[in-house]
Amino acid sequence: MKHKNPTLDDVARQAGVSYQTVSRVLNGSAHVAEATRARVEDAIKTLNYVPNRMAQQLAGKRGCTLGLITASLGFHAPSQIAFAIKGVAGQCGYNVLIAMTDQQHATGLQDALNELKAQRVEGVIINLPLEAESAAQIVAANPELLCLFLDVPPDAGVFHVMFNPGDGTRASVDHLYRLGHRDFALLAGPQESVSARQRLVSWQQALEHYGLQPVATAQGDWSAASGYRCMVTMREAQVAFTAVLVANDQMALGAVSALQQQQLAVPEHVSVIGYDDTEDSAYFLPALTTVSQDFNRLGQEAVNRLLARLAQGGAARGQSMMLPTHLVVRHSIAAPPDGKPSLGLLADELQRIAALLRR
Repeated sequence: MKHKNPTLDDVARQAGVSYQTVSRVLNGSAHVAEATRARVEDAIKTLNYVPNRMAQQLAGKRGCTLGLITASLGFHAPSQIAFAIKGVAGQCGYNVLIAMTDQQHATGLQDALNELKAQRVEGVIINLPLEAESAAQIVAANPELLCLFLDVPPDAGVFHVMFNPGDGTRASVDHLYRLGHRDFALLAGPQESVSARQRLVSWQQALEHYGLQPVATAQGDWSAASGYRCMVTMREAQVAFTAVLVANDQMALGAVSALQQQQLAVPEHVSVIGYDDTEDSAYFLPALTTVSQDFNRLGQEAVNRLLARLAQGGAARGQSMMLPTHLVVRHSIAAPPDGKPSLGLLADELQRIAALLRR
């Protein structure tokens, strides 16, 4: 026999109060005595009562709900970002509705926003690559909805929380240079991605600092399969390189597989550095050296800053943020086959050992 879900009236009877009092407790009203609030909360727990969100929406109420528009969750980074956002929002008492789209153009994104607005979300986090003009158009077309962006140019005049690739990309080039590498290949992300372009430019600038240019550059689509194909194409072009910088960990996985199938050991013959520090990267073979982006902190900052703006009526300014990145050294890099580590790297290693001995 199917059990009936408890209702607002059931909670009221259990707590010995009116259903209006239960409603005030659920809506966070301050006009409820603490003892009464405690009885209602105990009744909710006892009955395992869950508020009817649809009924609240039909009544014209905004629930404690945020929206997230994201690219495919089949990619590791968007998936981990979505997980982090849902976790932080849940701790704050908010539900998160997710709309997935592979369309960055205005019509596809607006359709996703309309879907979320129909469900009366209070604010939306947009994790899609958008040019500054497109992001500004979205804000202008949806003045009633607070939008926070995770993948726009850093100088875009919209509310955003993003990672700054500069620290991590410079550290990658610096470390490989000190190991003795001079011939670098770059495996970038898709041209339409703002973050992919930022990573590529950051690599190029870091190489220029040493008077170097990449010997080969290719663009994948973030997938491991595209990383594999790009690496095969690079090898077929017979361009010599000893280090590969890759725009995400999944493409790095494909690149490593292609190298190993061509009897090129990583890192003995070619060093590989990924980007993202996804959960799986530490378990690649070999464990992947990668640029770390703290997705948990991104989720925390995005949700907290969105809620802070909502609490201030959405009109506050100056709450955008750029988060740092850093290099995580594992086992996919080494000195080039015919090279020697620089004195700078040896000095760094001596300092690291000395620090360990002082502990």
